[in-house]
Amino acid sequence: MTKRNWILISLALALAGVYIFCFTDWFKTKTIHITSTNARVNRVIRAGNSATIPVIFKFERPYELTELKVVDLDDFQTNKLAEPLWHLVSDSGSDDVDQFFYGGNIDGMDPAVEGARPEPLQPGVTYRLFVTAGKIKGWHDFKAKSAN
Repeated sequence: MTKRNWILISLALALAGVYIFCFTDWFKTKTIHITSTNARVNRVIRAGNSATIPVIFKFERPYELTELKVVDLDDFQTNKLAEPLWHLVSDSGSDDVDQFFYGGNIDGMDPAVEGARPEPLQPGVTYRLFVTAGKIKGWHDFKAKSAN
Protein backbone atom coordinates (compact mmCIF):
# COMPACT_ATOMS: atom_id res chain seq x y z
CA MET A 1 0.00 0.00 0.00
CA THR A 2 1.10 3.49 -0.70
CA LYS A 3 1.58 6.22 1.83
CA ARG A 4 -1.53 7.97 0.46
CA ASN A 5 -3.70 4.88 1.12
CA TRP A 6 -2.44 4.67 4.72
CA ILE A 7 -3.29 8.33 5.28
CA LEU A 8 -6.81 7.89 3.85
CA ILE A 9 -7.44 4.79 5.98
CA SER A 10 -6.18 6.59 9.10
CA LEU A 11 -8.39 9.60 8.34
CA ALA A 12 -11.45 7.36 7.81
CA LEU A 13 -10.80 5.55 11.12
CA ALA A 14 -10.34 8.86 12.95
CA LEU A 15 -13.61 10.23 11.53
CA ALA A 16 -15.42 6.99 12.45
CA GLY A 17 -14.05 7.28 16.01
CA VAL A 18 -15.20 10.89 16.32
CA TYR A 19 -18.65 9.95 15.02
CA ILE A 20 -18.99 7.04 17.46
CA PHE A 21 -17.84 9.17 20.40
CA CYS A 22 -20.01 12.21 19.63
CA PHE A 23 -23.18 10.75 18.11
CA THR A 24 -23.75 7.43 19.89
CA ASP A 25 -24.45 6.47 23.51
CA TRP A 26 -21.62 3.95 23.75
CA PHE A 27 -19.46 6.08 26.06
CA LYS A 28 -22.16 7.99 27.93
CA THR A 29 -23.17 7.14 31.48
CA LYS A 30 -26.51 5.38 31.42
CA THR A 31 -29.26 7.03 33.48
CA ILE A 32 -32.82 6.11 34.34
CA HIS A 33 -35.25 8.69 32.96
CA ILE A 34 -38.13 9.25 35.38
CA THR A 35 -41.37 11.20 35.07
CA SER A 36 -44.07 11.76 37.65
CA THR A 37 -47.73 12.60 37.58
CA ASN A 38 -50.54 12.78 40.10
CA ALA A 39 -53.23 10.10 40.04
CA ARG A 40 -56.44 11.04 38.28
CA VAL A 41 -59.15 12.32 40.57
CA ASN A 42 -61.32 9.24 39.94
CA ARG A 43 -58.33 7.01 40.88
CA VAL A 44 -57.39 8.77 44.10
CA ILE A 45 -56.29 6.23 46.69
CA ARG A 46 -55.95 7.65 50.17
CA ALA A 47 -52.86 6.29 51.92
CA GLY A 48 -53.50 6.66 55.64
CA ASN A 49 -54.29 10.28 56.46
CA SER A 50 -52.34 11.74 53.54
CA ALA A 51 -53.43 15.22 52.47
CA THR A 52 -52.05 14.73 48.95
CA ILE A 53 -53.10 13.05 45.72
CA PRO A 54 -50.96 9.94 45.14
CA VAL A 55 -47.91 10.43 42.90
CA ILE A 56 -47.20 7.97 40.09
CA PHE A 57 -43.62 7.53 38.84
CA LYS A 58 -42.91 6.17 35.36
CA PHE A 59 -39.74 4.99 33.59
CA GLU A 60 -39.09 4.95 29.84
CA ARG A 61 -38.64 1.17 30.06
CA PRO A 62 -38.87 -1.51 32.79
CA TYR A 63 -36.00 -1.85 35.27
CA GLU A 64 -35.07 -4.34 38.00
CA LEU A 65 -34.63 -1.86 40.84
CA THR A 66 -32.08 -2.46 43.59
CA GLU A 67 -32.72 0.72 45.61
CA LEU A 68 -35.38 3.41 45.80
CA LYS A 69 -35.30 6.43 48.11
CA VAL A 70 -37.37 9.62 48.52
CA VAL A 71 -36.01 12.58 50.48
CA ASP A 72 -37.12 16.16 51.18
CA LEU A 73 -35.07 18.20 48.69
CA ASP A 74 -34.40 21.10 51.09
CA ASP A 75 -33.08 18.68 53.74
CA PHE A 76 -31.00 16.83 51.15
CA GLN A 77 -29.37 20.02 49.85
CA THR A 78 -28.12 20.89 53.33
CA ASN A 79 -27.38 17.32 54.46
CA LYS A 80 -26.54 14.60 51.90
CA LEU A 81 -27.36 12.00 54.57
CA ALA A 82 -30.91 13.32 55.10
CA GLU A 83 -33.37 10.82 56.54
CA PRO A 84 -35.43 9.32 53.67
CA LEU A 85 -39.23 9.45 53.77
CA TRP A 86 -39.41 6.17 51.87
CA HIS A 87 -36.51 3.77 51.32
CA LEU A 88 -36.68 0.34 49.68
CA VAL A 89 -33.83 -2.03 48.86
CA SER A 90 -33.39 -5.37 47.12
CA ASP A 91 -30.41 -7.71 47.11
CA SER A 92 -31.15 -9.33 43.76
CA GLY A 93 -33.33 -6.74 42.05
CA SER A 94 -37.08 -6.25 41.99
CA ASP A 95 -39.47 -7.59 39.40
CA ASP A 96 -39.40 -5.52 36.20
CA VAL A 97 -40.96 -2.17 37.09
CA ASP A 98 -41.96 0.60 34.68
CA GLN A 99 -44.29 2.53 37.02
CA PHE A 100 -45.29 2.64 40.69
CA PHE A 101 -47.14 4.78 43.26
CA TYR A 102 -45.34 6.62 46.06
CA GLY A 103 -45.49 4.34 49.09
CA GLY A 104 -46.77 1.36 47.09
CA ASN A 105 -45.45 -2.18 47.25
CA ILE A 106 -42.85 -3.17 44.67
CA ASP A 107 -42.42 -6.92 44.31
CA GLY A 108 -38.90 -8.01 45.26
CA MET A 109 -38.13 -4.93 47.36
CA ASP A 110 -38.27 -4.49 51.14
CA PRO A 111 -37.94 -1.49 53.47
CA ALA A 112 -34.29 -0.63 54.22
CA VAL A 113 -35.24 -0.54 57.91
CA GLU A 114 -37.35 -3.48 59.04
CA GLY A 115 -40.99 -2.43 59.55
CA ALA A 116 -40.48 1.14 58.24
CA ARG A 117 -43.44 2.68 56.46
CA PRO A 118 -43.43 5.57 53.97
CA GLU A 119 -43.96 9.01 55.48
CA PRO A 120 -46.92 10.98 54.05
CA LEU A 121 -46.04 13.66 51.51
CA GLN A 122 -46.91 17.30 52.18
CA PRO A 123 -48.51 19.49 49.49
CA GLY A 124 -46.19 22.04 47.88
CA VAL A 125 -42.96 20.52 49.24
CA THR A 126 -40.32 19.51 46.70
CA TYR A 127 -39.03 15.96 47.04
CA ARG A 128 -36.32 14.02 45.22
CA LEU A 129 -36.68 10.38 44.17
CA PHE A 130 -33.46 8.39 43.74
CA VAL A 131 -33.56 5.03 41.96
CA THR A 132 -30.84 2.47 41.29
CA ALA A 133 -31.00 -0.56 39.02
CA GLY A 134 -27.63 -2.29 39.32
CA LYS A 135 -25.06 0.21 38.01
CA ILE A 136 -27.67 2.49 36.41
CA LYS A 137 -28.99 5.39 38.51
CA GLY A 138 -31.48 8.19 38.15
CA TRP A 139 -33.23 10.90 40.14
CA HIS A 140 -36.31 13.06 39.75
CA ASP A 141 -37.67 16.09 41.64
CA PHE A 142 -41.42 16.28 42.21
CA LYS A 143 -44.14 17.98 44.28
CA ALA A 144 -47.28 16.42 45.69
CA LYS A 145 -50.59 18.14 45.06
CA SER A 146 -53.19 18.77 47.72
CA ALA A 147 -56.16 16.37 47.74
CA ASN A 148 -58.55 19.23 48.48
